[in-house]
Amino acid sequence: MATRGICLFKSAILLLVVSFAFAEINVDPKSGVAGLERARDAIRKKGSPDTVVLRPGDYFIDRTFELTADEPAGSTYRAQGNVRLIGGIRIRDWKPVRDQAVLDRLPAAARLHVVVAAVADLGDFSARGFSREHKAAHSELFVNGRRMTVARWPNEGFTRIGDVADTNPQDDEHGRFIGRLSYGFRYEGDRPGTWKPDPNRWAHGYWTWDWADSYERIASLDAATKTVVTAPPHGLYGFRKNQRYYFLNVLEELDAPGEYYLDVAGGKVYFYPPASLRGAEVFLSKLDQPVIRMKNASRIRIEGITVEAARDSGILIEGGDSVTVANCKIRNVGTTGVLIDGGKNHAVERTEISYTGDSAIEVSGGDRKTLTAANHRVEDCDLHHMGEWVRTYNPAVKIAGVGIRAAHNHIHDAPHAGILMTGNDHTIEFNNIHHLALETGDVGAIYIGRDYTERGTVIRNNYIHELGGFGLGSMAVYLDDCASGITVYGNIFYKLKYAAFIGGGRDNKVENNVFVETNPAVHVDARCIDKRPVWRNMTYKTMKPRVEEMRITKPPYSTRYPETLKVLPYLERTDGVPPEGNVIRRNLFQGVGLGIRKEAKPFVTDVGDNVTVTDKDFFTPATGAFKIPAGAKFDAIPVNDIGIRKR
Repeated sequence: MATRGICLFKSAILLLVVSFAFAEINVDPKSGVAGLERARDAIRKKGSPDTVVLRPGDYFIDRTFELTADEPAGSTYRAQGNVRLIGGIRIRDWKPVRDQAVLDRLPAAARLHVVVAAVADLGDFSARGFSREHKAAHSELFVNGRRMTVARWPNEGFTRIGDVADTNPQDDEHGRFIGRLSYGFRYEGDRPGTWKPDPNRWAHGYWTWDWADSYERIASLDAATKTVVTAPPHGLYGFRKNQRYYFLNVLEELDAPGEYYLDVAGGKVYFYPPASLRGAEVFLSKLDQPVIRMKNASRIRIEGITVEAARDSGILIEGGDSVTVANCKIRNVGTTGVLIDGGKNHAVERTEISYTGDSAIEVSGGDRKTLTAANHRVEDCDLHHMGEWVRTYNPAVKIAGVGIRAAHNHIHDAPHAGILMTGNDHTIEFNNIHHLALETGDVGAIYIGRDYTERGTVIRNNYIHELGGFGLGSMAVYLDDCASGITVYGNIFYKLKYAAFIGGGRDNKVENNVFVETNPAVHVDARCIDKRPVWRNMTYKTMKPRVEEMRITKPPYSTRYPETLKVLPYLERTDGVPPEGNVIRRNLFQGVGLGIRKEAKPFVTDVGDNVTVTDKDFFTPATGAFKIPAGAKFDAIPVNDIGIRKR
């Protein structure tokens, strides 16, 4: 009996130790980031994984919460109920404007409505935009979860550049001319000339192209000549007459409910509330670093947490292995929702990311020289209203590297692209993509371009429909500037200008797709044999060095993509590279079919078994469902599997 009692006692002690080892660590919202750090440090000290439970409430994050390689693999940070990590401050102390100099500048109708709050260390605007380096956003104002509008003119939409100020405009290589940035531009009308000088003023525009936007600080505004000169650093291009732009952070234009103006030097926010602020939740973003940063961490899970109101990104994952962000909400951040930089096997799943200043998700990894896959995944996510600040090249998912999968996502409502890619062997499948390109032109819902070696990507079983587009319009799958070796299979395209667009590339396959109300369904051109300097320079100065860099005559490229070797003789000459090897077969067309340019026709030889459908009841837009015509050589598409999967 004594022996049995000792055994029972030892068993009880063991059970207690095991229970303690796997006990949850609770964090209270009042502790903020310090509470999260204490929980993290306790797990590090114990040396084994654990679960941190964030109790319901708002955690105001004034510094980045960091997880590193020191974390025991396997830990989870999980929300219990409604948990928000807020990278800003709550503003309650609004006061009427008493400064007469400010009142004199405000529109008369707004003076009784505008209120002011003093805030130390406001984040300033910066020269963000196309092809510029990543920068945190300015401090932004949010009311009841909705982003407010920086005071601007015009209040909605754009005005147009009246003319360029440069007396010697430059050739844009496409037969038109642009004024140099340092000379500025001329505005139309008289309204900007009524504003008082102010170093806080900015302008945002599509200054040269409908696919390249930037924010420029106003250095000077001359009312006599109606000339605006912007401050360095300037963008890549220039100013073109009639291009779209607007002014922002103009105190004299604080004239509409929901607008605000930042006096950064004076530490003041002026606000025209959209409604009474009594009981309203008002946040100002402050944190100019990621809210959560994981560097070389492995098997960490972030689950059920909302991240919002920060000037920079929501979650940054650098290096590491098998980090998962699941069932989270990331919204109203100044730059990117989730950024994955390197590592392997990371995943973002069942997460809603919305109203981001830049991209929703950026994910890179793998090794292009060895074609080693990263195996990152973006799955079952609702991604919308991205590119709220930098409007171009900030998609729902930006992919770079090798072997990354974006699947079963709902991607919608944004000014530019849905998925932008560089690299090899990506899988883009079962995504529902619509209402993109709402403010830009010459843009693809899914885009890749300018590299003969970026091959092996498969775009299949997606429903892409109802896109917008300015100027040159939009494309559903845009294989731009001689993109090659891409498979476009089993997709459904509806109500588009261009659907599958092959911009002079080689070895692309467009097979077993459905095209309804597209014009055309499949476009093929031969731009890489065009003699104009813009195309010859692209082929020989941009793409040839990229081919040489990848050493395609040796494994793994010579064995993985042997057809790429056929490009080498053309690159040794100077007469361009023809669009050979493209396959367009077994597709269903309702409406316009092929749009093969005459220059490309001699090279596009594998076209066949495509069917033009005349049945008006062939297609159901609401679901993407369709009927396969009798006799068509067509494989069924799993329409019901497209989009976010049910739990």
